[in-house]
Amino acid sequence: MQMPKLGVGTFRLKERQAEDSVSMGLELGYRHIDTAQIYRNEADVGRAIANSGVPRDELYVTTKIWTDKFGPGRLIPSLRESLDKLGLDSVDMTLIHWPSPNDEVPMAVYMTQLAEARQLGLTRGIGVSNFTIAHLEQAMDVVGADAIGTHQLEVHPYLQNLKVRAFCREHGIALTGYMPLAYGRVVGDPVLQGIGRKHGATAAQVALAWQLGQDIAVIPSSTRRENLAANLDALKLRLDDEDMARIAGLEDGGRIANPDFAPAWDA
Repeated sequence: MQMPKLGVGTFRLKERQAEDSVSMGLELGYRHIDTAQIYRNEADVGRAIANSGVPRDELYVTTKIWTDKFGPGRLIPSLRESLDKLGLDSVDMTLIHWPSPNDEVPMAVYMTQLAEARQLGLTRGIGVSNFTIAHLEQAMDVVGADAIGTHQLEVHPYLQNLKVRAFCREHGIALTGYMPLAYGRVVGDPVLQGIGRKHGATAAQVALAWQLGQDIAVIPSSTRRENLAANLDALKLRLDDEDMARIAGLEDGGRIANPDFAPAWDA
């Protein structure tokens, strides 16, 4: 199954919130669910999936390996734990959540284990997240560009990540954008609101359509049914060249996900 272009993100959702959000999303027709070990909600996501009645082969589930599981012999057992929490025999995509802080664990150590997890049938695809171009080059040296199913990175109108995106396009690596609504910042943006009025859409729908129109999968999160439903409608929205140019002008380096262990970002 190919990754659906619009998914339910679960970052910062815990326990009942996470379970309810995924449950509502599945009821509304979403079939792509994104979680991670560090979110500590894999069991909640798993309950929502189990109770949904949606056949497993209709779902696309992504999880991510946290940095403390990169050492020799640690990654695969941690993925098995994730599968137990999710109640699944395998996931569709497993990502390295961040490159090893300060490159303490060599890339070859954890990317080789990730590739082995795929060979074992624990995951159908493998990929990376929050990688710089230098890290992408290292990962490609280990497993090959063809093996990297997606690069998940922060993308929204205020952080467009053009250099990394261009590198991924050049090497055939699909893109997934997280925080596509800039954690709510897009909602009040006058430029996005103006484009929305022109199309009978909301600013949030415009921000999502901007990415979808550039073949970037998006995984916004929400705890409200009406927002989840509205996000789905972004799939129908087509922006014109003028709209795209106006949104391009919103770039201001407004990175949100920038923990102290983040790599040295590409400018």
